[in-house]
Amino acid sequence: MLFGKRKQVVKRILIVEDEPLTAFDNENILGDAGYEIVATVDDLDEALDVLDREEVHLVLSDLRLKKQQTGVALAKAAKERGVPTLFATGHSYPGAANIAVGCLLKPYSERQLCKAIECVDRHIQGEKIKAPKGLELFITIVETK
Repeated sequence: MLFGKRKQVVKRILIVEDEPLTAFDNENILGDAGYEIVATVDDLDEALDVLDREEVHLVLSDLRLKKQQTGVALAKAAKERGVPTLFATGHSYPGAANIAVGCLLKPYSERQLCKAIECVDRHIQGEKIKAPKGLELFITIVETK
């Protein structure tokens, strides 16, 4: 497509982060970048509730949440609903490739976050892309709603 706007499938994002400042920053950065933030929550149960009642195109989740909860349980539930998860974390999880579309390592910049979401969008659509520094994309591609 010459001079046209690329089709975008990730428009509505659920942010799941238990660190208030990071959650606030992510919400503002992605909102300013043109994404619709469906909700910003810090709890697994709240996130599952949002997934059940809202249209979500991508979950951006930390691996470790409050109350000993994990983003792993959330990613599994999101995958069952056909919603891909991008982990944004400082911790690794060996089985992440089975349940998530990718992992963005903390700390990350505003530019890295926006580029990561754009790369995930392209990856979901089947494009072959080179992931930027700090982002690991997994081969498993999840169908979006």
